[in-house]
Amino acid sequence: MKYLWLKLFLILLWSLLNTAAMGASDEAILRYADTARGGGFSGLKWLVTVESKLAGGGTEQFKLEVSVTAGDWLAEFKHPRNVLGNKLLQLGNNMWFSKKGLRKPVPISQRQRLTGSAANGDIASTNYAEDYQATRLADETIGGTLSYVFDLKAKTTSTTYDRIKYWVDQKTGLGVQANFYTSAGRLLKSATFHYGNTILQQEKLKPFISQMVIRDEINPSRSSVLEYDDIEVKSIPAAKLRL
Repeated sequence: MKYLWLKLFLILLWSLLNTAAMGASDEAILRYADTARGGGFSGLKWLVTVESKLAGGGTEQFKLEVSVTAGDWLAEFKHPRNVLGNKLLQLGNNMWFSKKGLRKPVPISQRQRLTGSAANGDIASTNYAEDYQATRLADETIGGTLSYVFDLKAKTTSTTYDRIKYWVDQKTGLGVQANFYTSAGRLLKSATFHYGNTILQQEKLKPFISQMVIRDEINPSRSSVLEYDDIEVKSIPAAKLRL
C-alpha cells in the first residue's frame, strides 16, 4: 500500500511539473497524451490481454506481445494455444496478418474486428497528433475533472476510426475518454482509459496506460477490456518488425 501511494504521488508530481511545460497548442496537448499510450517512442514493448464479451453472450480472451518502433508495430499472439504464432504487422498505413499454413501474409485493415469491440488498430500505439486533424471544442468536465475536448478527423482512410471525440484531462495531460464515429457521424464505440502503469523515459517517471475499456454503442452486449502489462522502453530495430 505504501508503494502504491508513492507511485501515485510521483505520477501526480510529474504531471504537475510537465503539464505547464507541454504548451497549450492542440498539437502539443495531443502529442503529450499520445506518449502515455505508446505514441512517439523509438522503441517500446508490452503485453496486452484482451478480454471480450461477445454478441452471443460468450467471452473470449487473447494475449499479444506488441513491439513498437517509430509508429510501426508487430503484435504476436501468445494465447490461446490455437492462435499461438499468429501475427499482425503494421508498417506505415499498411497492415498484414500471418499464421501458420498461410503461403504469404494477408493484407487487412486496422478497422477489422479483432475480438468483441476491439479492432486490430486498438491494440497498438496511439498517434492522434499525427493521424488526425484536430479542432478544439469547448472544455467539459468529465469524471469530476476539467478536460480539453477535441474533434479529431482522420487524415486518411487507413486509420482505425474516421472521427473521434477525445477528452484530455487538463491536470494530468492524459486522454481519459474517446467516442468513435463513422465519417457520417454515427457513434460506433466509446472508450475510457486508465493509467496505473509507469515507465522511465529520459530519467523521468511517466504514467502509461494500464487499461482501455471499449464499449460497442450499436450492440451494447459487446465490449472489450484491454489490460497492459510488462511495459519496456527499449531499442527495437526496424528489421525486427517482420512476418
